[in-house]
Amino acid sequence: MEFKDLEIFQLVAQKGTITEAAKALSYVQSNITSRIHKLETELNTPLFNRHNRGISLTPEGKKLLVYCEKILSLTDEMKKVVQSGDNPSGKLEIGSVETVIKLPNILSVYTKKYKNVDLSLLTGVTNQLQQDVLNHRLDGAFVTETNVHPDLISHDVFQEELVLISDMKATSIEQLIHEPFLCFSNGCGYRARLESWYKDQNIIPQKVMEFGTLETILSSVAVGLGITFVPKSAVAHLEKRGLIQCHTLPEKYSKIKTIFIRRSNTYLTSTIEKFIETIEHTKNEAAEPLSLITN
Repeated sequence: MEFKDLEIFQLVAQKGTITEAAKALSYVQSNITSRIHKLETELNTPLFNRHNRGISLTPEGKKLLVYCEKILSLTDEMKKVVQSGDNPSGKLEIGSVETVIKLPNILSVYTKKYKNVDLSLLTGVTNQLQQDVLNHRLDGAFVTETNVHPDLISHDVFQEELVLISDMKATSIEQLIHEPFLCFSNGCGYRARLESWYKDQNIIPQKVMEFGTLETILSSVAVGLGITFVPKSAVAHLEKRGLIQCHTLPEKYSKIKTIFIRRSNTYLTSTIEKFIETIEHTKNEAAEPLSLITN
């Protein structure tokens, strides 16, 4: 069994079709099909169900994918461990919630200083990002502080205030409690905080609308579609322009910390070590009100 076969298997599983995997690798489809068939022969079991809409993993394929992710992650870690600590290189895959206002500064400083690192960024909600780090899909992630899994190590980034935001027509929080709540999917730390406030106030939101990007949520709030709960730093520029207004909730719900998480049971490679150093060096610097980070 070759590592390349496992890489191809993993990519096909992620893409869902041989065609998309072949495009991503710049391979002919027959090559991909042949490598998958070879792997199935070696393991003496089918790994994919073939159907008109593409392919899907068999139960055995799902089991293999778990081990495949671990094996490829350890292989990548091995390469990073033996490289020079002063000049890291290779891949660094980072996740983040969408409202880390200082993230562009951190990424800019890191990529300019360590040009041999191929850094990629995935955005998502806190719970999913935590799972991606635990399952070796990400090297680390910026998330809102919750109950951190015991297999993770966290590094403080900064603390800020969450605010309830609405369009310019509302004059009080009482006017907003029955407005549609615009939010990310379950697993978002900001959503959990506002839902906790709703519960403590015995309020049942009449409508909850889920969106995929922060930019869409904020634009929808500005035109009066509903309200949302986000870090004040992420909307200061919109408030200044008179597009939205901010409403304060008690500190119990509004004070929140952004942390960077990584696995505790893996070697601290130079790529991730230098990234953490960059966070420490930049977290106390004032962040400019930059445009939104989107998928």
